[in-house]
This record gives sequence, structure tokens and C-alpha cells, in this order.
Amino acid sequence: MNDDVDVIVVGAGPTGLPLACELALGGVRCRLLERRADRPNITRAFAVHARTLELLDARGLADELIAGGVPVHEVSPTPGTTLDLSRIDSRYPMVLIAPQSRTELLLEKRAAELGVEIVRGARLTGLHADDGGVRAEREDGTVDSAAYLVGCDGAHSTVRGLLGVDFVGEQYATHILLADVRLTAPPDVAMFATASPAGAVIVVPFGDGWFRAIAWDRLREQVPLDVPLPMAEMRDAFTRIAGTDFGMDEQWWSSRFLSERRQTRRYQVGRAFLAGDAAHVHSPMGAQGMNTGIGDAMNLGWKLAATVNGGAPQALLESYQTERHRVGRQVLALTDAFNHLVLGRSAWQRAAQARLVRLLVGLRPTREYLAGRLTGLGIAYPPPGRGHHRWVGRRAPDLACIEGRLYELLREGRFVLVGADAPGRPRVRTARRAGPVGHREPAAVLVRPDGYVAWAHDDVPAEQEVAEALPLY
Repeated sequence: MNDDVDVIVVGAGPTGLPLACELALGGVRCRLLERRADRPNITRAFAVHARTLELLDARGLADELIAGGVPVHEVSPTPGTTLDLSRIDSRYPMVLIAPQSRTELLLEKRAAELGVEIVRGARLTGLHADDGGVRAEREDGTVDSAAYLVGCDGAHSTVRGLLGVDFVGEQYATHILLADVRLTAPPDVAMFATASPAGAVIVVPFGDGWFRAIAWDRLREQVPLDVPLPMAEMRDAFTRIAGTDFGMDEQWWSSRFLSERRQTRRYQVGRAFLAGDAAHVHSPMGAQGMNTGIGDAMNLGWKLAATVNGGAPQALLESYQTERHRVGRQVLALTDAFNHLVLGRSAWQRAAQARLVRLLVGLRPTREYLAGRLTGLGIAYPPPGRGHHRWVGRRAPDLACIEGRLYELLREGRFVLVGADAPGRPRVRTARRAGPVGHREPAAVLVRPDGYVAWAHDDVPAEQEVAEALPLY
């Protein structure tokens, strides 16, 4: 039996890897179990939104990912509408096109630097949890024991099945066609998308001469998933839907994909948790899947570390369900709306909805709201109770401090207190504002390790007020 770790993470994908990194950064011993023996070279996700880039920046990883990606500053959430991301209030006013495989390699590199143990070819077959801890049984007979376990093992999660948690939702009718192709006449926009009564298509550049071609083809929507997808079929779909196949002349990978919208009712069962696609799956419209999973990992990681290290109240772990289940539900609503706008069964309903969206995007408040939802910058958590500062639960802006940018100061994985002192609290780093406090900005801000505001005060707080606000760990 292996019982020398605090947390077992199941699944070394874009949720499990950052979670393991967060645990290791917090001084927690973890073991990452991955059923695949080899690293996959196929990628499904490709878009990294602004808030995810900010989270990666908070761990010093964003710049390296951006260096090899393709920045896109305008997106069309629905045909005929455009959001100008260059105007959003972020260090990263873009959606970055970067293959999931590159993101995973970057995260795996960081995990290795932090000493995370990754066991590949470890297929889970049993799971037992009680008040004393969890025991995970592998196919080869090995048993891993730990205080907690997190299932980050995808849409067909073994952990979710072993826990007996329902995955509530439905399948979408239209299958998705995916292919990585070379184009002799690529579109003249960074990310091309269009729709017609025949379906919808998207073209995404990987920056190395290859493109991801995606099609929702009504003519082929019920073809079984195991039927091979030849390039001729992809060419035909693009020609009928977009009026061109952009000169597809080479294809090295293709697949049919079944899109679903599902979410578990519980993200926590005792000492076991679910995160990423194991907890929620949705339409790829809006490219939210990998981004939401990374958000789950960043939210849960510091809370688990604080609990394992002692001193954290039980309510802290319970807040993972409260905060992230709500976000998952919002993402499902957003992507479902996009899916119906583009692929709804009634042509006149699609047209009417598209006109409404164009009208709403033309109005600044609704345009900013939609941009916040799409980029993740608008994600906020409900404050615990009443009487809290208006900033509590919101994404912290990248405040300029004498010691450096706020998101640089977060890279140790600690709380950062800006504008006040925190004597005797080793898990809290203090910083001073560089320059005057802006209009309607609080004088003092306590920022969680995941970049959200835990406490704020409009005036310079008294020492007793700071002491009461600081976490217990």
C-alpha cells in the first residue's frame, strides 16, 4: 500500500496538472494518477481566455504559453456579432489559440519542478472513503492511501462513477466533426466562424501551418461516432456551410465528437472531490471547457492545501462546492445559449435570436457583461454573508505595488495583503501600493492565492480590523 501522500489526484490533464501544482506549491504531498501510459499528441481544447491567462500569470506561466500561441483580439460569439477583446480591462486582452497539448506540457514541466509524482498507466478500479481518509485501488493491485482524493479524469470519469454521483443533463443532437488539416487558402482572419442553415464551421490556426477544422453538419449529424471521417467529408461540409473548403489538402487527424451538457449535483462527496470535465461538460461553443477546469483547480488547490496543513475551518473546503458549482452552472447556460443561437432547429428562431444578440452587443452594459462571461473576467463568488465590502468575491485587478505587480506577488501561492501589515502571518505576503489609490478603490485589499478578493477596506484599517480579517492558516 502507498500511504505517503496527502492528496491523490486522478487525471493528468488540464485540470489535474494545475491542481497538483497548487498542492505542491502549498507544501502538500500529492500523487497524480493517469490511466494513459503515453502523453496524448491530440488536442481538443485550443482557446485560453483572458482570466485563465491571468491565473497562469499568477504562477509565472502565462508569458511562455503566449510566446508559442496565436493571440486573437476579436471573436464572434454568434454570426454577425463581434466582440473587441482588445478593449477589456486585463493584461491579456485576447483569447490565445494554443493547443491543449502545449498547455499540458507547460503544466507538466512546472509539476516536475515542484516535485509532483506522476504515475502513468495507473487505471483506477476501486475507491473507498470514510472519515479517516481515502483508498484508491489500481488495476495492477496497488492501493494508494491519502487524506483526500480529487477526480480530474474527464467526462467519462471513473472517480465519478465509483462515487455514485449523477451526471445530469442531455446530449446535443448534432455531432461535431473535428480534423487537423493544412490549408492552401486559409481565411484572412485569425479565427474564422460562420453558420448557415446547413450547420456551422470554425477554423482555428495553431500557428505552425496546421489548422483545426470544426464542423456541425446537419446532413451528417447522426453518423455513428466510430465511422472514420475522411477529408472528403470535411471538405464537403465546409463547402456547403461556408462556401469554401479553404484549400484543404492534407489531414493528419480527424474524429467525430458527441457534445453534451451535463453537471454533477455535488462536487464534493466527503473526502473526495470532482473537478473539470469530471464535474461538468458542455457545448464547445464559447471554448469554456479547459478554462473552467483550470479555474476549478485554482479554486480547490489552495483550500485543500490549507486544510491539509491544518488550521483551516471545514467551511473552507465546502466553499469549493458553493463557488465552483455556481460557475459551472453559469458556463452551461452560456454555452447552451450559444449552441441554440447557432444550431437551433428553427431557422426563424435562430434569425430572431441573432438579431437580438446583435442589438444587445451594440449596448455597452450588455456588451461588457457578455465579454466578462466569455473571457472569465466577470466570474465572481458570492460573499459569505452580509456586510462585506463590494470587492469581496470579485477578481482582483493587477494592482501596481512597490514590490511588483499583484499577480507577480501571488506566484508564491500565498495570500497577498495590499495596503496594510500582517504581523506573524507567514502565509500572508504584504505589499504597498505604487502611487495613489484610484477612485472607488479600497485602501486595503486581501487577495486569495487564486486571485480573488477575500477582504477589502475603503480606509486604512486599524490593526485589530486586519487581524480579524486575516485567515486562520
